[in-house]
Amino acid sequence: MPLNDAKKVAAIVADAGGRVVGRTRLQKIAYLLTVTGLESGFAFSYKHYGPYSEDLATAARMGSLFGELTETEQSTSWGGSYSIYTATAPAEAEVGDLRRQFARAAANADAIELELAATAVLLASESYSDPWAETARRKPEKAEGGRIDRARELLRALSRIPTPVPLPAIV
Repeated sequence: MPLNDAKKVAAIVADAGGRVVGRTRLQKIAYLLTVTGLESGFAFSYKHYGPYSEDLATAARMGSLFGELTETEQSTSWGGSYSIYTATAPAEAEVGDLRRQFARAAANADAIELELAATAVLLASESYSDPWAETARRKPEKAEGGRIDRARELLRALSRIPTPVPLPAIV
């Protein structure tokens, strides 16, 4: 794993405001940055929590080991754990404001709604005719209580940020 990938993860965290709570959230931010052309180098495929990149997960671990970012693990009430990633350096000056705006909007979104939105985008890229219905079918417990509607609104808001590659028009 090249150190360059660890630096990319650190840059994503820095652009997202310097702090990202949760491995799943980091994956979804990186995925959405990738599909909009604001990031490159990580390949994603569908896993249980939606778009996932093993290379990104490895790069995050390496970034923590090499001091590019800090990863702190916290315990959950149900016995699991989650990570909090903190940038060790500020965002790069040459990175565009749109990337920072996009990354911060995604980082500040509800984690489950971000997961649902990123999953729908991935399913749309895989040519599902109704990616929202497929997302709800795959994640019924997460799609309840209006979360799909809020995930659509999140995607609408992210779509208003001009990116090199527009998000799919699935909202």
